[in-house]
Parts: sequence; structure tokens; C-alpha cells
Amino acid sequence: MARPLSGVVATAIAGALLLSSAGAANGAGSSGSDELDVRIANAMAADDTVGETAAKPSPSTNGSSTTADADGLKPDAKIIGGSETTIGAAPWMAQLWYYDETTGLGFFCGGSVVSPTKILTAAHCVDKNYYNWAKWGSVVTGTDRLPTAVYDSNGNLTGMDYHGGESTEVSRQWNHSSYNEDTINNDVAVLTLAKPVKATPIRMTTSTDTSSYAAGTSAKVYGWGRTSSTSDDISETLKTATLPVVGDTTCGNTWGGYFVKGNMFCAGKPAGGTDATTTASCNGDSGGPLVVGGKVIGVVSWGVVDCVEKGAYPVFAKVSKYVGVTSPRVDDTDISRDGKADVLLRNKETGTGYVRASTGSALGDRKALTAEGSWKGYNLVQQTDLNRDGHQDYVLRRASDGDVFWRRRTASSSTWTTTQIFDNWATRTRIVTPGDVTGDALPDLLSVDSAGALWIYPGKGDGSFSTRVKVSTGWNAYNAVLGHGDFTGDGKADLIARTKTGSDIYLFKGTGKAGTGAFATKIKVRSDWSAYNTLVTPGDVNGDGRADLLARKPSGTMYLYKGTSKATSEIFSTRVSVGTSYAQYDLLG
Repeated sequence: MARPLSGVVATAIAGALLLSSAGAANGAGSSGSDELDVRIANAMAADDTVGETAAKPSPSTNGSSTTADADGLKPDAKIIGGSETTIGAAPWMAQLWYYDETTGLGFFCGGSVVSPTKILTAAHCVDKNYYNWAKWGSVVTGTDRLPTAVYDSNGNLTGMDYHGGESTEVSRQWNHSSYNEDTINNDVAVLTLAKPVKATPIRMTTSTDTSSYAAGTSAKVYGWGRTSSTSDDISETLKTATLPVVGDTTCGNTWGGYFVKGNMFCAGKPAGGTDATTTASCNGDSGGPLVVGGKVIGVVSWGVVDCVEKGAYPVFAKVSKYVGVTSPRVDDTDISRDGKADVLLRNKETGTGYVRASTGSALGDRKALTAEGSWKGYNLVQQTDLNRDGHQDYVLRRASDGDVFWRRRTASSSTWTTTQIFDNWATRTRIVTPGDVTGDALPDLLSVDSAGALWIYPGKGDGSFSTRVKVSTGWNAYNAVLGHGDFTGDGKADLIARTKTGSDIYLFKGTGKAGTGAFATKIKVRSDWSAYNTLVTPGDVNGDGRADLLARKPSGTMYLYKGTSKATSEIFSTRVSVGTSYAQYDLLG
């Protein structure tokens, strides 16, 4: 049996001089800031291996260094036996550069743009126990070439040439809470960018996808990693290789106890022992995608040292298993942009709009929302992100005529624009912005008309919608229809509804389809919620990746029902009071 790596990782890319921030300035061809230019140049100069380096701080020693793996292995993840490709063929590819100037640690990983502000990658590239991506990381998108440092005649760095791409700061990071660096299990992560990028996103596969993992399915891996087992040189241009998916039995027989069925899978033909007889991912490809049918089905995770040991297969994190936890991280836009959903409130006396930002366990002090525009004259507000730019948008209905508006922030100018998107929806009894209902990774809008029919308006990702699709009738039996995100942990947007008679709560589990099959048969999850006059679903309030619900009593007491991802009567944890002063607000969203 081939011996796996004890700390499977991606290698950094060496070849430039270490540089200081003081000597950097933007030069022609640079699309990054001075700081990002220097950070990337230093990362390129480093020769560390992510997950295995003497410079890596140990969480158990409060920042002191650790030695490399005891067996001396240098883990790998590169494309050997592949061919050159272009960013046009893989516009969603991302380069992840990391350099910590306090330790000198620098490395490189791959990733996939899965929304304009989100990068899907491997947990061993992001591990929050060791790496601070907001402080030391940068992501380059929109190019198939590695950056080139630009120097003046005196050898001082004047900038970086990104060859048509752009460098972007990271605002926060997430890796799977059960990621294990020893077993490389649960090896998935998401980086949130400080601003949206121009790169075209790629979709993650669904939780119900089985056909993509059938043995023999042709898949393509992408990356800039090493191209030979005998050299540390990596590719200056993007490479790809076609790998057949390997059955779990074969993969398990090869890797024994190291293989975790359901969480991992193999792809490729058994390595032949040399570069000429092997096609596989290797160093520098870690975190990059394995793609089938235009969707990411795997994240490059681990393999054998130098990637060509006879009989070995590269191993990938199985995206279908993790889409339930990664999707909420991709769609976690909120007013404060910290990954925890906030509550919008309008004072009924003054018409002032406020936000009370989530602290994770409670709601913070209110803050007036004045830059966005007036909140007066509306009888409905829903939080959303119709253009997927990572900034919270709002859907508002004007009370006077029922016209519906989209209020959004322009990141480049930090200004707000309000645009009409629907005309005369005064008779619509419900308007809901639950997220992606149809399974195309774009946020949708739903409404219930006066006859009780539920309609889906498939979003185009730019604030406009395709032709509406009818789901079903009978929705006038409910006095509340709401939802924002995934209540069941499968990565699909769901709905919650309360009956007019009996005030019972039902779950309508999303299927990721449009039309009559959009939601599964309803499931009763609560009885007699008549004590509440307002229900609100802003999203994931406590930041655990599960959609939550807020319920207000007429007295003004508000309760948080934390989601559990269970499609049963245990869908919510025991309620927790988040305050008693909410009777003063007539509009909540």
C-alpha cells in the first residue's frame, strides 16, 4: 500500500527576492495595492510548505515553532502529465498567496471562485489555528499566469504585473470546524474577499449528486503546481489534466485506514512510478478544483510524496458531502459583513431604519442606517444579495402603490442606489428572498399572489429576473411565508410557513429545482405559534452555518430560535430572549 503524507499540503513558489514594504510602489501593470504587491512578492520568494514548516506556529505552544513532520516527508499536490490551458477555459481559477512577515512563512495554494467574493479551497491551506488570511493573505484572479515582479534599475520592487488579473485582499476565513490536520479529514475552507472580483464563478455540486462520483467519470483538475516529481519548479501558466474518478473500494484498498469514505474520494489512474507514466495533481495544486460538468466536485487534498509512487491515487475532499456547510459560508452576506446575520428594524414613530448586529449569542446596540436612504413609506423589507457582490441588499415594497424596489450598495463608490424591479405588487400577500431556490447558484425571489399561488422569479444575478414559474396554490392558508437560507443542512434554500388556523409551523424543504418540484412535501415542525405577531428569518444569526429564526411577541420581547439543520420538530434549539424593546418597530427584516 502506498504511504500517504502525514501532513498533506501545498508547496510555496520560490524564485524572487524577499522584499520589505518600505521599498514597494505601484508600477505599470500592477492591479494590486502596494501592500498586496509586497505580500505576493514575498510569498513567491518563500520556500515553505503549507502545513509543514519550522516557521509554522503551534497552537499548543502559544506561537513557538514546530519542526517538520517526523518522517521528513515533504507533502505534494501538483499536476503531472497535464497540459496548458487558459483562464478563458477556467475563468474561476484563483491563486492564493500567503506571507507572514513576522515569521517569514510564505506559501501558495489554488482555489475556485464560487461567488464574486468567495473562494472555495482546502482547509489545510486556510487552517485558522495557524494562518491569518485577512492580515497576511491575498488572492489573484482573472489570469492564467503567475504574477511577475517589476523592478526599477536599482533592483527595487516597483509593483507586480498580474497579466490582466487582479489581486484582492481577504476579509475573513472559514475552515471546516472538524478539520483534522493529522488525518486531513474535512479538508474544505472558504475565504471571503474584501470586494467582489470580475472572475466568472463556478458552481459547487449538489448534496444529492451521485453520478459525478461514479467510477470512470471523466473529471478535470486545474492548477499551477509542480509539473515533475524530480524538480520543485512549478508552472508559470495554468495547467489541467483529465482524471477518471476512482471507486471507493479501489481507493480504500489503496489507502486503507487513511481513506474516509464519504468525505474523500480518489481520481486518476494509478501512478506509474515516473513522470512519464503518471497523471496526477501535486504540490501547488492544493485547494484547487476537480470539475465535472461545469461544477466543482472535489478539492485537491492529499496524496503521496512527489505524487508518482507506483499504484497511488491523489485524494480529494468530496464537495457533495460538504456543500451543506460551505453553501452558508458562500451566501452569508449580512449588514455588518462579519458572517453573522443582522436584523433590520424601522421605528414606527420616526421612520428611522436601524440595524442591530448579531454578536453570535445576542443582538448588539442599534445603529441608524442613514446612508442607504429613507426607510419611510414602505410596508415590507427583505434582506438579500441579488447581485452577489458580498454586500447586503434590500427588497422594499412602497405602501402607496405596491411598487417593489431593489436597494443596493455600489462597492467602488460606497453609495446606495434604489431601483424599481416590479410594478404594483400591492396585492401580493408575501414577498420572500430565500436565496438560491432553483439550484443555479443565483439568488431568487418568491411571491404569493392574491389567489394564493406561489411564484418563483429566478434571479439573473444582476437584480433582474427570468420569467416567473408557478410552484403551487393554496398558500393563502398561511399568514407567514418566510425563509433566508438553508434550514436542513443540505445546501438548498428552504421555506418556513405558519398556518392561519392553528398557527402551526411547517417546513418546506427546498429541492434545488424550479416549478412544481421546488419544495418537498411540507413537514410540521411546531404547533400553535399564535403568541408571536412577527416572524423574521434574516439568515444565520449566530454564525454556525445554520439558518435561524426570530419571533416577536406583541409585548416586544424577541426570541432567537437557533437552527439545528434537522428537518423535524427539533429544527430549532430552545428559544433565547434577545431583548424586550422590539414593540417600537413596525418593519422588521
